[in-house]
Amino acid sequence: MATEPKAGLSYADLQGFPDDNLRRELIGGELVVTPAPSTRHQRVVVALVVALDAYGAPRGGQVYPAPTDVYFSDKDVVEPDVLYLKADNAGRIEPRFVRSAPDLVVEVSSPSTRRLELVRKRRLYESYAVPEYWFVDLDAERIEVYRLREGGYGPPVLLERGDLLESTDLPGLCIPVETVLGTSET
Repeated sequence: MATEPKAGLSYADLQGFPDDNLRRELIGGELVVTPAPSTRHQRVVVALVVALDAYGAPRGGQVYPAPTDVYFSDKDVVEPDVLYLKADNAGRIEPRFVRSAPDLVVEVSSPSTRRLELVRKRRLYESYAVPEYWFVDLDAERIEVYRLREGGYGPPVLLERGDLLESTDLPGLCIPVETVLGTSET
């Protein structure tokens, strides 16, 4: 279960925690701690990383799975399950984190993090102008695609098995939803 025991923390505080297989993020200076994800969750992450790497490699894009910090501010540092940067934004990649908004962030649902990802992290990504946010909902067996436009993210595009996951910001990217969702066992 995600916990938020401390507030008023900064990125320097995050650096002082032990490496214990827990994901620690800051949203508004509040510490958010989540346990290691399930094996299915990780298979979905691998499928997305493989697809985004195949897309990005010839274009100079970079894909990173968690744990890779995205540093929006000293009080807002998160680890999306997957993030992607186009070649023209490679300057945002630093040795310890990605500074500022990636071109795409992806969160894969876990029972303990659903509300965090659909509410708090979605708002955070929207407020820092992340152009596209994908939420892979393993319970509903679908992908919700949020695209930034004037006024923020609009209602999501809902994609199910049989649909194709495409990006308006990444021309030519086309991933079958079936490839992302895989099987629901394990």
